[in-house]
Amino acid sequence: MNTTVKSALILFIQFSWMTGLVGCGSPMLVRQGDMDFAPAVPVEYVPVIQDGGSIYQSGYSKAWFEDIKARQVGDLLTVILDEQTDATKQASTGITKDNSTSISAPTILGQGVTWNGEPMSTSLESENDFNGKSDSSQSNKLQGSITVTVSQVLPNGSLVVQGEKWISINQGDEYVRLRGIVRPVDITPNNTVLSTQVGNAQIAYQGKGAPAEANSMGWLARFFNTPIWLF
Repeated sequence: MNTTVKSALILFIQFSWMTGLVGCGSPMLVRQGDMDFAPAVPVEYVPVIQDGGSIYQSGYSKAWFEDIKARQVGDLLTVILDEQTDATKQASTGITKDNSTSISAPTILGQGVTWNGEPMSTSLESENDFNGKSDSSQSNKLQGSITVTVSQVLPNGSLVVQGEKWISINQGDEYVRLRGIVRPVDITPNNTVLSTQVGNAQIAYQGKGAPAEANSMGWLARFFNTPIWLF
């Protein structure tokens, strides 16, 4: 074997072996999330340098006697998920309609008109009956927590937060996404807030992988359940 080819083959084997070790030793899993829920980067603030001879300089102050809460873009905030909804709907409709019409035999010059010796009279009757009933019930519950970042501070001081959390379990991936508006007054000293206090909340809990695919309807079954299928 040519020396150059042999050396290149040895380098390729060594590179493949080292790449395999790095891949096996790295526990981090990179998930392609939604960019709309990506964490926000803190805004870099460059204070103006003042040579006034004072000890205090604007932009370098530290809040020593305040709770550590989310206030600025890029700060973290933990949202306690406590969502529960119950809905029940019942409807019942009943319609009955009866019609009856009788037409007596006509007369001409006081004499009844006959046909084959029978008086010409008729009657009409109709009956309609409709009954309908429907019941609907739905219940949802979601508990847990997710830490999000502040993406925007509104003029009134409210915080726009967003974020997602991925969890890999066996052959499937589950993720929680949240976005909404939080009032600073609702944030506890532990830097947490209830999901029921998040305004305009958008919460999604979904999964990907084999378990999620097993619980979903196949494409052929979905076709037969669409309005396109007329039978």
